[in-house]
Amino acid sequence: MKSATFEILPTNNENREMCNTGNAWRLVLFFLWATGIAWLFAVFVLDSPNPFSQFSSKQNLPFVNNNAAPHNALNQTPAMNINSPKENDGEKYCDFFKGQWVPEPNGSLYSQWSCPTIPDTKNCGKFGRKDVDFINWRWKPDECELPRFNPKTFLSLVRGKKLAFIGDSLARNQIESLLCLLSQGETPKDIYKDSEDRFRTFYFPSHDFTLMVYWTKFLVAAEDKGIINGSRTNVFDLHLDKLDVNWADKLPNLDYAIISIAHWFLRMNNLYEGGRLIGCTECNNPNVPDLGTQFTIAKAIRTALGYISECKECNRGLVTVFRTFSPVHFEYGSWNSGGKCNRTRPYTEEQVNSYNAEWEMEIRRRQVKEFEKIKNTTKGKMFEILDITSAMIMRPDGHPGHHWKDQYSDGKSFTDCVHWCLPGPIDLWNDLLMAVLQRRKGSSL
Repeated sequence: MKSATFEILPTNNENREMCNTGNAWRLVLFFLWATGIAWLFAVFVLDSPNPFSQFSSKQNLPFVNNNAAPHNALNQTPAMNINSPKENDGEKYCDFFKGQWVPEPNGSLYSQWSCPTIPDTKNCGKFGRKDVDFINWRWKPDECELPRFNPKTFLSLVRGKKLAFIGDSLARNQIESLLCLLSQGETPKDIYKDSEDRFRTFYFPSHDFTLMVYWTKFLVAAEDKGIINGSRTNVFDLHLDKLDVNWADKLPNLDYAIISIAHWFLRMNNLYEGGRLIGCTECNNPNVPDLGTQFTIAKAIRTALGYISECKECNRGLVTVFRTFSPVHFEYGSWNSGGKCNRTRPYTEEQVNSYNAEWEMEIRRRQVKEFEKIKNTTKGKMFEILDITSAMIMRPDGHPGHHWKDQYSDGKSFTDCVHWCLPGPIDLWNDLLMAVLQRRKGSSL
């Protein structure tokens, strides 16, 4: 049989007769040489595990089949590569946090029926929310594809590890979302709850993974002023140079710390450093300077991340992920004065431009600035960020509003435009968390 190599070799002497013995001998030698080269190439291809894989620039992203059972559909979704036009030290990275919301006909990976741990405070469908279009959107970064959350992928990343969310009720909101997403792959054991349900621990035995939430209002030490003249003040004395030991003392046990703060700073607070009153926020005291909410949040972040950076008792491989400010969407008033958040779709580009988000974005800018200071000056510690503010500003449709209930009250008493429905836009936070941890693990993201 004629070699394939000869099929593509050009010849300029097709009409020349090859009767000369020397020419024939040279042709035989060339034939043997070409056959040997082809044999070596075949061995290389067959024996190598995808030798051209390093040149692959992008993978197609499969969508979950809405007609299949949720669990099976999720199991078919593999870990995926995320490539971006940007390069850093030869590796390609994607800016996950710049993008837009696009329609997702397959909806959420779980429902109010498939997740057994959704609290009534976030179970909007259970308490009367009829529209479901708000779950039919996904976040699309401008420069790449963000894979949907996959419980098997996430649990393999954290096998044998301990992860804690450290923050206020928005941190709790995120762990509630994560529990629902992970429950599609493994049901955890609920192994600890304190008397106020502020500190929780869940264990995933198949992966030896411990998931926790540590409650803290400010990250720094705070004293409740309590009741003065028969009424609660809702004012705190914040010590900006001291940590809240309720979470700080537990940090050395962790492999991953997901940290966030903000909303408890949006009130009157007295500020202390070195035991001395230096100012206040949202106060009206002519003898005490109002240093502003952004200043106070920045100082608290500096103290907390600085402690983590210098923590000698902490796990050598500790990864700290800081989440930025989660916006609120009250319209026509506040939580106790007729405020509403009854939109059913994300903001359009025009609505985002007309929405005055400068206040939220200024908090986010101060948070990112403090984060970058620590990250750029720290040696040996690992810091990542979940910059969710811009994405969540676009989602006024994702809050419980009047559709919630707890042991003390319900949506008839006041409107919740702070927390997020489950399922809902907050599930993006855990999509991003999985992608960030996967990239940190050294995956080709």
